[in-house]
Parts: sequence; C-alpha cells; structure tokens
Amino acid sequence: MEGTASGSRQGKRVVVIGGGIAGSLAAKLLQFDADVTLIDPKEYFEITWASLRSMVEPKFAERTVINHRSFLKQGRVVTSPAINITNSDVMTEDGSVIGYDYLVIATGHNDLFPKTRQEKLSHYQAEYEKIKSSGSVLIVGGGPSGVELAAEIAVDFPEKKVTLVHKGPRLLEFVGQKAADKASDWLESKKVEVILNQSVDLSSASDGNKIYRTSGGETIHADCHFLCVGKPLSSQWLNGTVLKDSLDGKGMVMVDEYLRIRGRSNVFAIGDITNIPEMKQGYIAESHANVVVKNIKVMMMSGGKKKKMSTYKPGSELAIVSLGRKDSVAQFPFVTVVGCLPGLIKSKDLFVGKTRKSRGLNPKLV
Repeated sequence: MEGTASGSRQGKRVVVIGGGIAGSLAAKLLQFDADVTLIDPKEYFEITWASLRSMVEPKFAERTVINHRSFLKQGRVVTSPAINITNSDVMTEDGSVIGYDYLVIATGHNDLFPKTRQEKLSHYQAEYEKIKSSGSVLIVGGGPSGVELAAEIAVDFPEKKVTLVHKGPRLLEFVGQKAADKASDWLESKKVEVILNQSVDLSSASDGNKIYRTSGGETIHADCHFLCVGKPLSSQWLNGTVLKDSLDGKGMVMVDEYLRIRGRSNVFAIGDITNIPEMKQGYIAESHANVVVKNIKVMMMSGGKKKKMSTYKPGSELAIVSLGRKDSVAQFPFVTVVGCLPGLIKSKDLFVGKTRKSRGLNPKLV
C-alpha cells in the first residue's frame, strides 16, 4: 500500500476501483472530503486518448503518464488488482482488505499495462524505435485508435508505407458514415492504404517473414505491425463478488439515474463499464465522475436524500478523431467537418493540458 492515510478526521471511507480517466478524477475530487483509497493495478493514470502521439513522440508521454500520487495527495493508493467485493470490504490480489462506506467502480477495459510509470515511458520509447526503424507498417483495426495511429505515422514519417486493415465495411463505426468517409479520404490523401472487410492472420508473418496474409487472400509486406482493436470490458470479475447480479447481457454494469449500481445505495459505477446507451469517450467518463462525486458528498452530509442528489443525463454526443498534429475529423450533432479547423480543438495538445489541470497539475510541466 502506497501513499499516506487521510486520517480519521475525514470520517467516511470512499474506495475507488480503477485509476483511469473516471476513477482518477473521482478520487482526486473526493480526497479532501473523505478517507479515499484508490485501487489500481498500476501506479499511474494515463491520458489514453493521447497515447498514440506518444508512439511517434515519446517525450509527449512525460505529460500524459501521471503517477497517482501526483494528484492524490491526501489519500491512499493500493497498487494491486481488486479481486473481490463484499458488502463492506474490497479485497486485492496482494492481500489487502479495504473497508468502504461508499464504493466507486471505474475499471474500464481489460488491458496489459506495465505496473510502473517508468516502464510505460520505456514502452513508448520502444514503440517509437520500432516505427522509426521500419520502412513499412501494418495497422490492424480501423476504430479510433487505428485511424489515429495511422495518421500520426503518416504525418511524422511520410516516407513510410502504412497499411490499415479493418474487418468492417467502413472505418470508425462508432460515428456516422460521413465522418468515416472524411477520415478515409484524409488517410488516402496521405498515401495510407486502407483495406476494408478483411482480417489479418498475424501468425502468417512468423519466423522473420514480413509477409502478412489477409482473409481475402491479399498479401501485405510490413516490417512491423500494431494491433488496434477494442479491449473487453473489465467487469467479468464482478461475477465472483456480491455484485454478481449487476451485469447485463453485454457485461455492462447496470446503473440508475444517480449512477448507483441498481439495488445498491452506496455503490456507484462510472465510465465505459456502465450500461448507459451513449458513446464511450473520455469526456463522458469525466462527466460520470463529476456526478458521482456530487452525490457522494450529498450522501455524506444528508444521509442520501434523493431529492438533493444529481441525476446523470447523457448530453449531445460529439466525437473528434485527431488526424496527426494539425487536422481532425469532428462529428457534431448537426454537422461533420474535417481539416485544420476542428484540428485546432484537439489535435495539437490532445486535451492534455486541460486534463492535467482538472487533476490539479501544471498543464505544461511533468
């Protein structure tokens, strides 16, 4: 267990499971009002939507990979996965048992993360060296990660041959057709080859062979590849806990209008694991965190009177996919645009300064 105890004067114990976009913000905002413990398998929070820039510019990660203790000054950090939940405690893999009065589950998606910040920074340096030393790059997956990585490489390394293969009929299936078409046109203008309706057998290029085969019978030469496909939700572990009945058929956590897990008065869920029918994006996860923080503060002061609690209402959805350092494609409620104008909103700094500031950190410095 790392960090410093927040002291008995804080009273109510709040445990946050998951130190991603939503969980880190919730812990940060509650640390001076309660006895907060943040449980996360890794020692850092990462601004995930900026990770692809770090693959072509490793120094960028110095601002986007942030040790939890940098923003959680008045709480504890337990660097170990949560493995069980009872009505009063959370158990972690390292044997810790942490009691709670309020619980926030923000576990997001399953992925293999290095445990330490330095290991993560080294990972980005290694990815950069791999790209830099390759003449050709294969990207598998045409969602936002695949499209943004292809764009980053095409802009920073225009001499490299980039091929993007996607199993679906179009790129960026989470947004509308118009936005997908604009992104595809932009990539093709940068000489990125886009192959749709096909998958790739990554094992076909084993033993030093750099030829990959697709399900459509095509062959692709690439010196390296990156797999950019969606990760499963990190919620199945709840089946072994007192919250086993909280998941819907898709593995999402069912929540009420206050973002409390249905049937629970003091357990909340936020971020991508919730069953709210909306886009799963970082700014939305932060909105969840803000609502839950308000509600926990109200409950601590008033005993949970519903009339004083805040309800979460999905707003107008917008999506911005960065295309290198200057351009992006943006889908707003009534218009879709591509180029440097929407790029001014996101692509230069990728909201890194804003996200750091929301956690009480200097927007520009490490």
